[in-house]
Amino acid sequence: MAQRSSLKWNGPQVAAAVMKAAEKGVKLAAEHLLEESRKLVPHEEGTLERSGTVSADGLRAAVSYDTPYAIKQHEDLNLKHDDDREGKYLEKPARTQAKAMQDIMAAQIRRAIP
Repeated sequence: MAQRSSLKWNGPQVAAAVMKAAEKGVKLAAEHLLEESRKLVPHEEGTLERSGTVSADGLRAAVSYDTPYAIKQHEDLNLKHDDDREGKYLEKPARTQAKAMQDIMAAQIRRAIP
């Protein structure tokens, strides 16, 4: 006796859901980086810290600080900063938080797969 079974292929819908989740994951990972970098950014009046922002477009995201002195504060390692504050305030957490950011993105994608 022959048995029948059927399979409904939802490939395009799953692919769209995964892409949407990946985009959300990228943005959330960038927001995590921003929060971590705010713990290191030089802080006198808080202007530099408050200028931090995340820009996201699809699978690309950027974290930036928008003051005239943001680059100098990031790059000049000879500047003196308050305790627990330092230059390379974006570069350092981008390295130390890479695994956490990958986990954030992966979690979003896993949630999207039925």
